[in-house]
Amino acid sequence: MGYLVSILITGGAGFIGSNTAFYLCSRGFKVSVIDSFERSSISFEELLGAGIRVFRGDVKDTSIISSILQGVDVVVHAAAYVDVAESMAKPLEYLNNNVIGTASVASVCFNRGVGLIYISSAAVYGDPIKLPIDEDHPTKPLSPYGLSKLLGEEVVKFYGGLGLRFTILRLFNVYGPRQNRSYAGVITRFIERVKAGLPPVIYGDGLQTRDFVHVVDVAKAVELAIEKKLPQQILNIASGKPVKIKDLAYMVIKLSGLDKEPIYTNPRPGDIKHSWGSIAKAEEQLNYKPSINLEEGLKNLYENWSF
Repeated sequence: MGYLVSILITGGAGFIGSNTAFYLCSRGFKVSVIDSFERSSISFEELLGAGIRVFRGDVKDTSIISSILQGVDVVVHAAAYVDVAESMAKPLEYLNNNVIGTASVASVCFNRGVGLIYISSAAVYGDPIKLPIDEDHPTKPLSPYGLSKLLGEEVVKFYGGLGLRFTILRLFNVYGPRQNRSYAGVITRFIERVKAGLPPVIYGDGLQTRDFVHVVDVAKAVELAIEKKLPQQILNIASGKPVKIKDLAYMVIKLSGLDKEPIYTNPRPGDIKHSWGSIAKAEEQLNYKPSINLEEGLKNLYENWSF
């Protein structure tokens, strides 16, 4: 890269945070992480062993964030509760943790003149009214989790209006190594089943579509945003390709060599039928191009499964 950039990743022991930390470290960045280790995907010692500075703490505590920002150029804010179903049962807990945590990080970044990359979610869109979903699509979240991410975006944009340098990345269905149970999606459930010698279970007819993006491509998007000096934009990070859940099930069955057909059961109430993202804006602003196709990503995940 030709220059040393110092990065602090909040939630750096989580699924997205830890993968981003390892990737940026491998790319020559100076990486620190902060995490409460309440819902971590990796241990304190594993991060330290990779040459990453590690702090244990709650991002809602502005004094902790402020004390470790000395010399930091950019904060990647990935710390959040991310279980959609849990958020339905504990809405206030999600709003408190995610929104106040984001407000704390954004306010300290603004006061210290540090750039911010906010890790948001396609959950802010809700049920799509047009496909593919672009960044101008109306936002109407269907869960407290999605609401908390949208409110976090508003907080970041507020400080942006005051001068905070920021980029907001809306992630679609992220998958990859160290995916913890709170972030587990359909890929995790399918692989768990076939590893146990059982066929995948499909809710509904399997014709519903999703957009799966590998966590390494997410980390690369973060790197690109840093290199582009944090364009003050909201950007979808996805593959840009719809995949039928039925086709996904057969990909996983093929990897396992299992001689079984998927099991179909009743659709889940409220399930979105089709969802995939437009990445045209990320291509234009960041020169973002997904590098890991689904077949390759699934094969690597299946062969190195340690859930």
